[in-house]
Amino acid sequence: MASSLTKGTAEQGTPASGGKTFFGHPRGLATLFMTEMWERFSFYGMRALLVLYLISGGPDAKTGGQGGGLAMSLATASAIYSVYMATVYLLAMPGGWIGDRVWGPRKTVAIAASVIVCGHLVLAIPGAPTFFLGMVLVAVGSGLLKANISTMVGQLYDGPQDPRRDSGFSIFYIGINVGGVAAPIAVGTVGQTVNWHLGFAVAALGMALGLIQFLIGTRHLNPISSQVPTPLEREERNAWLRKGLIWVAVAAVFYTVVATAGLFTINWALIPIALIGLFTPIAVLFRIKRDKELTALEQTKMSGYIWFFVAAAVFFMIFDQAGSTLNVFADKNTASKVLGLGFPSSWFQSVNSAWVMVLAPFFAWMWMALNRRGKEPTTTVKFAMAMVLIGASYVIFIVPMLMTQDGSKASPMWLLTVYMVQTMGEMCLSPVGLSVTTKLAPQKYASQMLGVWFLAVTAGDCVVTLAVTAGADLTGVAVIAVEAALAALAGVAIYLNRKKVSALLGDVR
Repeated sequence: MASSLTKGTAEQGTPASGGKTFFGHPRGLATLFMTEMWERFSFYGMRALLVLYLISGGPDAKTGGQGGGLAMSLATASAIYSVYMATVYLLAMPGGWIGDRVWGPRKTVAIAASVIVCGHLVLAIPGAPTFFLGMVLVAVGSGLLKANISTMVGQLYDGPQDPRRDSGFSIFYIGINVGGVAAPIAVGTVGQTVNWHLGFAVAALGMALGLIQFLIGTRHLNPISSQVPTPLEREERNAWLRKGLIWVAVAAVFYTVVATAGLFTINWALIPIALIGLFTPIAVLFRIKRDKELTALEQTKMSGYIWFFVAAAVFFMIFDQAGSTLNVFADKNTASKVLGLGFPSSWFQSVNSAWVMVLAPFFAWMWMALNRRGKEPTTTVKFAMAMVLIGASYVIFIVPMLMTQDGSKASPMWLLTVYMVQTMGEMCLSPVGLSVTTKLAPQKYASQMLGVWFLAVTAGDCVVTLAVTAGADLTGVAVIAVEAALAALAGVAIYLNRKKVSALLGDVR
């Protein structure tokens, strides 16, 4: 074992040592790049098909569309989709904890990828029970993988000061978007035009390829990725196991009673999960904010961070509807031909990732150019810009919604424009949010704060679930207008309070 670890280290290769590299980076980056690409392939493939499959055969499906789905209403399908998205990001925190305390990052990623493969294979089996089981497995696997694979990217470099580190994460980020572009085209085409379950099987194949190359390429990873940083003591492990079994037993008894009484509906599952997803980030932030071990400056910075967290939750409340509200509009109300060539509506799910690849270099150049002139917007102003842009995207979306009320089809250019404006907002919020999270994190919670950032996505998606189950019509112009106004008002509020927020941030710009 020792010799193999030593060998793995020697084979990493760095520009300094003159060994084999991946675009000047440790060879392990190629392994993690491909693993993340295939995981995103499975994730975005699932996202492209999920709502369309759930409503297929039902009253809200496209006339003349493929059957074989679960014939649900769009409201129920949207609630399920939002809970699925929320759960993936909610599980990123316990996924990171398992990597730190139980299995180590490398083993956790291998297990996570295996669980995702199994989940998609179960989804490939027709039937509602297999669908929900498969969806749970994919969500659990994605949550386990998310935090740990990013940890391993960081472990490839010689500490935070390694000059290649930021560039390495940028290359890694490209893998996410390559998977995001490819998945709806491959998985969406097969699932939407041939067979839904065969589409899920294609997603399983992609993740299986990612798992195989990860296992082959682990020799190029840092040996520390196999270690458990702070392993659980036996007493701790037993205590966690007892707590887990108690909660499982409580849930089993509760739902058995509900089912026996004939009261069970899908909302009995969706609403509790949504409430957990909404209150978990509130509880986590409250616990951190109330920690008396934090310095006065750290407490103040956390007060400033809450502004960004709430804004991000509102942003992702709209942004993540790309897989539900916008996906169904693309299927039912948008022309699916360009220059006489037809394509499945699920291809629109590739557009955001494609825009990211086009716009990210421009935004990076723009921020640097403005910085050299001393005119780069502060983090607070960038967040305000993001909120106004995501609100503006829904104002634009209202136009094709009104145009298609008579049954006509909107031009694909409308959705391409909506996604472009949303991606511009994403460029002002996502990378900036990740950066400011690391800058504002109290020393005690340095390794946990990225998980806290992901909880903003959870909170936003859970708000959508609760709104839908309460009767909100996400396809109605009135609700879309309210969401747009809410985002824009949040942006204006942040901008008007920018001096107050900046004062809370201390030396963080």
